[in-house]
Amino acid sequence: MPANAALGWLSAGWSDFRAGPASSIAYGVFLVLLSYAILWGLYSAGLLYLALPTISGFLIVGPFFAIGLYEKSRALEQGETISLWRMLWVRRVPFSQLAFAGLMLGILVLFWIRIADLLYALFFGLTPFPGAEDAFVNVLTTVRGWMLILVGSAVGGLFAAFAFALSLFSIPMIMAERRDALTSLGLSFAMTNQNLRVALAWGAIVAGGLAFSVVTGLLGLAIVFPVLGHGTWHAYKSIRRFAE
Repeated sequence: MPANAALGWLSAGWSDFRAGPASSIAYGVFLVLLSYAILWGLYSAGLLYLALPTISGFLIVGPFFAIGLYEKSRALEQGETISLWRMLWVRRVPFSQLAFAGLMLGILVLFWIRIADLLYALFFGLTPFPGAEDAFVNVLTTVRGWMLILVGSAVGGLFAAFAFALSLFSIPMIMAERRDALTSLGLSFAMTNQNLRVALAWGAIVAGGLAFSVVTGLLGLAIVFPVLGHGTWHAYKSIRRFAE
C-alpha cells in the first residue's frame, strides 16, 4: 500500500469528525482533562521531569483511549447516528480482551518511563534528584544533557516503533473481529511490518498531531485526537481490505 494512503485515512477521519462534531469534540475535551490530571499527578509527586516521556508514551496507549471514536466510525459506516453516551459506553465488545490489551499497553508505557528515568541517572549519576526545573536545565544546557537527548531519542525511537506497531491496529481488531488481545497485538505488529511505508507515514502524522497538541498546551488534543482516532479506524479497515 502506498505511503500517501495515510492522507486518505486522515481525510476519512476528518469526515467522521465533521459528522456530528459535538460528540467527537466532547470526547477530545475529556481526554484533555484526563491529560491535565495526569500531569498534575506527576507534579504533585515531584515527577514532573517525566512529563515528556509520559506524553510520548501516549502514542502507545492512544489507540486504547480511542475506543469510543472507533465505535462512532463503525456506526457511521453502517449509516447509523451515535450519541456521546454510546461512545463513552460502547456495547457489544469483548471488554475483558480490551482491558487485557489496555493493561499490556499500559505496562509498555510504564516500562518506557522507567527507561527514561534510568537514562537520566546514567548520565547525571545516582544523586538526589534536583527537581523538575533544574532537571530540564541540566538536559538542555549541558553536554551530558545533549548526549542524553541523543541517546534517549535513539532508544526511545526504537521502543516507540515496536510499541506503536503492537498498538496501532490491535484495539480496532478486537472490536471488529472479536479476537483475543494477544492475537490482536501480534497481528497488529505483523500488519504494520507488512505495510511499513504507509504505517510510517501514519506514524509521522500522529507524531505531528501530538507535537501540535503539546505546542498548544494540550488544548489542540481536543480536535487532533478525535480526528486521528477516526482515522486509525479507517487505517485498520483499509489494511484489512488490502490484505484480502
